[in-house]
Amino acid sequence: MTQTPTAQTPAPGEARAHFTVPAKHPMVTVLGSGDALLRVIEKAFPGADIHVRGNQVSAVGDPGEVALIQRLFDEMMLVLRTGQPMTEDAVERSIAMLRASETGIGDGPETPAEVLTQNILSSRGRTIRPKTLNQKRYVDAIDKHTIVFGIGPAGTGKTYLAMAKAVQALQSKQVTRIILTRPAVEAGERLGFLPGTLYEKIDPYLRPLYDALHDMLDPDSIPKLMASGTIEVAPLAYMRGRSQPVFTNVLTPDGWRPIGDLQVGDLVIGSNGEPTPVLGVYPQGERDIYRVSAQDGSWTLCCGEHLWTVRTRDDARRNKPWRVLETQEMIGNLRAAHARRYELPLLTAPVSLPEREVPMDPYALGLLLGDGCLTGSTTPAFSTEDPELAEALEAALPGVVARAKGGPDYVLNRITEAGDVITLANPVTAMLRQLDLVGTRSHSKFVPDDYLNNSADVRLAVLQGLLDSDGGPVTQTDRTCRIQYTTTSIVLRDDVIALVRSLGGVAYTRRRTAEGRTPGRAGGRPVNHRYDAHTVDIRLPEGVEPFRLARKRDVYRASGGGGRPMRFIDSIEPAGREETVCIQVAAEDSLYVTQDYLLTHNTLNDAFIILDEAQNTNPEQMKMFLTRLGFDSKIVITGDVTQVDLPGGTKSGLRQVRDILDGVPDVHFSLLTSQDVVRHKLVGRIVDAYEQYDSRNGSNGK
Repeated sequence: MTQTPTAQTPAPGEARAHFTVPAKHPMVTVLGSGDALLRVIEKAFPGADIHVRGNQVSAVGDPGEVALIQRLFDEMMLVLRTGQPMTEDAVERSIAMLRASETGIGDGPETPAEVLTQNILSSRGRTIRPKTLNQKRYVDAIDKHTIVFGIGPAGTGKTYLAMAKAVQALQSKQVTRIILTRPAVEAGERLGFLPGTLYEKIDPYLRPLYDALHDMLDPDSIPKLMASGTIEVAPLAYMRGRSQPVFTNVLTPDGWRPIGDLQVGDLVIGSNGEPTPVLGVYPQGERDIYRVSAQDGSWTLCCGEHLWTVRTRDDARRNKPWRVLETQEMIGNLRAAHARRYELPLLTAPVSLPEREVPMDPYALGLLLGDGCLTGSTTPAFSTEDPELAEALEAALPGVVARAKGGPDYVLNRITEAGDVITLANPVTAMLRQLDLVGTRSHSKFVPDDYLNNSADVRLAVLQGLLDSDGGPVTQTDRTCRIQYTTTSIVLRDDVIALVRSLGGVAYTRRRTAEGRTPGRAGGRPVNHRYDAHTVDIRLPEGVEPFRLARKRDVYRASGGGGRPMRFIDSIEPAGREETVCIQVAAEDSLYVTQDYLLTHNTLNDAFIILDEAQNTNPEQMKMFLTRLGFDSKIVITGDVTQVDLPGGTKSGLRQVRDILDGVPDVHFSLLTSQDVVRHKLVGRIVDAYEQYDSRNGSNGK
């Protein structure tokens, strides 16, 4: 559009503008059907006369209004060039934006054309875009910030625009799932007392979210996306229910503790082996429980919504990131042909526990547990065909000499000095008595707790002693080397497995029954086996050396080491109902170590999460929701602080949160007003009337 001179001269104090509409734009697109758009402009600028002749438009009158009219027509032409029609509402909002910029209220660089032509999502023949300046800034804030609060009256598009951004993020693969939630308190009733199934109970509360989804996605695709967990819609209380039974063990720096005993601030162990604080503890009541088992025999209990970080073989081959799935999403989908589908992550480093003082060198303890005689009825002894081990044992036990008795047998004698009392206890016996190991035999040996719950160096030294004495490398052509360990003690078997897992490895166990086995030989005569043998196949991560004995260490290294330990989900089975709790931890990847050194978490990674009607959350619920934020996720929280439906005396979490988080980086508060209402015009007027009433009467809601 261009301004052209005219022969008419405006009156003193007046200004004149003249515009030509390009021929490619029919005048009906500029003036509206029946000149409806022109009437809106004339009503908005009563201090100017607007005349139209052909494709010529002129305006004469107050200089300020004439200048705004000129800018308005320029903006309208920019919009029309994009192929988007102008409507009466669009013209009114354009005028409001221009007036705001003139008065300094609209201090941003956005123009009406930029606002009205910003496309968020195109679906089913329609395009979703912001309609007001505040809406555009709200949408832009969602792009720029991780957590955005959209606060404003009903009808301002808070939830609808957030939903459009969520669908856009899902379609562009910025996130892998959408989670939509709202507190179910609007009716002032408890869900448990409403008739029908759970879905029938919650449907009225979630219906606005479903309606928005149907506007933006193919209705036929929505059930499939919800069934796969890509889209989850649930009341706030149910969304957080990713829980485990209260008696489930979680690893802490002080050892294993029931998850139900944890409190905010307690430390648990994360996937990197380091302690990480608990940010939140949320009792979940009684829930249906599943037993999740891995192929190495490890297992734990959790609810159907509990989250697991997993990947498939295709994910690993294509170097794709790990995905997060709910327990119930994986049921019935655990196999790809004959192979297990879902791999679980392992510790990326040995568990870091505080070092404890111990009475005996850990490597020496491992050797004695493997090939030592600890009965206490005789002087402690050790049997080995490797003099290297006898020398190492002697070096690790001060005041003791390993005296060769003949063949593989060594006696661990106390080094005596002149004048020693002959009744002094053997140092090895004294240490074993302190560890409650005196009197144990091959089928009853165990690793004392002070060694199991000790530093990584101590745990590795114990394992090395056990493997040097009773274990060894097993090589196979064209394959990496696994480690095999055998014992007749069930407790020692489990302790070895715990040591391996705490160092980031995996261990598989199998039993060889005593009955029917070929007898061994002792002194040239056959000896029947009295106890079952337990064989443990071990794989340790790169950098963890399983052997000190040179001949075993050289074989292990020459065959390429242990390769990459892997653990896959084998089965998921119902396990009844239990009282449950969920926790939130501060670990970077949100993972914590649960029973059998399995890694799991409750945090929502790679998700676009919308909390609608947030004014009806209490402060505790708001904190719970915000601390569920995972990595590569985005949260949008919407609400109207003038429409709180909480029971009397309960504070709104949305009211409080702004005072708490204002100024926190990457958190943004977008405020919308009655001017941003995009429903019937009367809605905006009603909102303004209530605000004026509240202002006069000093009321500010609950």
